[in-house]
Amino acid sequence: MYYIVYGLLYLVSLLPFRVLYFISDIFYYLLYYVIGYRKDVVMNNLKIAFPEKTDAERLKIARKFYSQFVDNFIEMLKLLSISKKTLEKRFKVNIEVLNDLKGKIDKVQVVTGHYFNWEFANSAVGHTSLFPFIVVYMPVKNKVFDKLVYKLRSRFGTILVPATAFRTNFHQYIKDEYALILVADQNAGHVDNAYWLPFFGKMAPFVRGPERGAIKNNTAVIYAHFYPYKRGYYTAKLELITTTPREYAEGELTKILVKKVEDSVKEIPSSYLWTHKRWKWEFDPTKHKAL
Repeated sequence: MYYIVYGLLYLVSLLPFRVLYFISDIFYYLLYYVIGYRKDVVMNNLKIAFPEKTDAERLKIARKFYSQFVDNFIEMLKLLSISKKTLEKRFKVNIEVLNDLKGKIDKVQVVTGHYFNWEFANSAVGHTSLFPFIVVYMPVKNKVFDKLVYKLRSRFGTILVPATAFRTNFHQYIKDEYALILVADQNAGHVDNAYWLPFFGKMAPFVRGPERGAIKNNTAVIYAHFYPYKRGYYTAKLELITTTPREYAEGELTKILVKKVEDSVKEIPSSYLWTHKRWKWEFDPTKHKAL
């Protein structure tokens, strides 16, 4: 079954971008206007994040978001057949911020948010990184599609570590040099053990993992913001935060990274993943640790 699905999707991936975007426009119309996929979640999130905007302004962001949301997955298919040359043309990154650390420091964390197109970013940055490029991913329950996603995400050399086995598998990499990719805006699985801080003015829980890992392994920390500057073309901006994470007080790195995410979202709001429930938990000062 895998080879049948792979073969069919590979043929689709060979279509020119203009044809793929025509297909994307059809799915966008169905998803937004007919199905209304998680539209209530998206609009509620936008109201929390941008209370100063009018309903019309938030609707404009939402429509553009859904278009980019569908493009993200259409472009993901393109990774099955895209050439390195085309990928480099369509995804520009100031990779020297990362590569200049080569020979100076062995371990790096590249921390980002849920921006479009994260699939292109994994491949494009991993392809040009001088460090072994490690991405933590969540396996897909369907075995056929899990194998397919694994193949396209690792095609340009990215090393994938499943989140379900991160603690048991990652030890094999920490003795060597690496660039580990993490997200700063990940919802905490255990909110009572999370860092709580304002995100767009409302308290939200954030995982401690990126900060703890940076301090434990004494990694450099780089923040990455990437976004489309026109359809199908992306820019990634890497920014070195620190090479000495152990000098920061508890919670300070998390504060800095979450603020970076918030500023990036404010800059280009339609390029952020609004379908996840960022504020689904209520802050309880008697139980939760506020920063």
